[in-house]
Amino acid sequence: MNRLHEPLAQYAERLHRAAGDAHHVASPLGAWLLLALAGPAATGDTRTRLTEALGTDVDSAAVAAHALLAAPHPLVAAATALWEREPFAGLAGWRATLPERTQTGPLPDQAALDTWAREHTDGLIDRFPITVAPDLLLILASALATRVSWAEPFEVAAADRLGPGSAWAGRLERVLRTPGHGHRCWIASTARAGDVAVHAAPARPAAGDGEAGLLVVSVAAAADVPAADVLAAAQQVAADAATAPDGIGPRQRSLSDLPLGDTPLWTLREETVRAFTPEQRVSAVLPCWSAESRHDLTPAGFGFDDAARALGTLLGSAAPRFGAVQSAVARYGRYGFEAAAVTAFAMVTGLPPERTVRVAELRFGHPYAVVAVATDSAGGPWHGLPVYSAWVAQPQELPDDELADPPRQW
Repeated sequence: MNRLHEPLAQYAERLHRAAGDAHHVASPLGAWLLLALAGPAATGDTRTRLTEALGTDVDSAAVAAHALLAAPHPLVAAATALWEREPFAGLAGWRATLPERTQTGPLPDQAALDTWAREHTDGLIDRFPITVAPDLLLILASALATRVSWAEPFEVAAADRLGPGSAWAGRLERVLRTPGHGHRCWIASTARAGDVAVHAAPARPAAGDGEAGLLVVSVAAAADVPAADVLAAAQQVAADAATAPDGIGPRQRSLSDLPLGDTPLWTLREETVRAFTPEQRVSAVLPCWSAESRHDLTPAGFGFDDAARALGTLLGSAAPRFGAVQSAVARYGRYGFEAAAVTAFAMVTGLPPERTVRVAELRFGHPYAVVAVATDSAGGPWHGLPVYSAWVAQPQELPDDELADPPRQW
């Protein structure tokens, strides 16, 4: 099992417990990655608390984050970025610990942040979750995105197949039914949620990479089991399904051990068939769904208060103000699954005091000089070389075709 399973399962439980039993989607990994990147800045008690939030020591978390970002999964696009109002000298040492793929630079405006969110979520998230304000010092962000087709698409069934006790059966007309092959369905025994119904749909492998895949596992428990317990059980069942040699794991219940008849979770009957070996045939019906959520990650327990203390200490501020939020979306349908999350952690400073400033607008209202100079931050032979120069003595009217926004020819 992946060594990050337990730390991420613990973080996921805190995140989902805060969201409650309302319809929602989240990416615990997206938030955890940011904490792991911030961790090396922490010392003393702050580092101890960050270790608790991460579920593993800070150094191990940072190494794991580097490994994930250095070898992107072909079906999970991942990006991280650090933007600063200015390149703060106090953060130079920590900044050097960030993965090579982490984008760095000056704070963008809101339009540029929104573009970053769209580009790194394949258009699934349209707006960056934090709004640019004058008091922002820095933003640390992550983006994860997935858009896959099922290896075998679902069939369609009438919604009454959900069972007479399902409230959804009366609200829907059609639901999804597993195809004759390609999906996995079973009943599992769990410590947190009791016996649960499990369905696992594999995504079509990425082109040219038959080893990497994505498995979307659905887990249903009795209606009176708290959502947090079902989600915790699902974390374990999904890990088993993804890593066990048989693709199911040790928690599977034999249908022979269960009573015949209907329950809210399944109907079990016996049929006479011709077969040389005993068989268990399991299918599933489930609805399409989509979700769009926003999660406040500022409360204690998510770790961002300590991330702010760690970075604030480097900037000479013991208790900086901060914000942390995640936007997440997902859609599950007959032919595939798509999901994305953008998590943003921002540190802010108090607004500067009011004072009188001088404001100038420069006027180029008579002949003036223009020089175009090549630049090269690597210091190449073109750096600082004047390429064009002019003396402007005959101005022109702005052409009509440049009134467009943006100008068509540019």
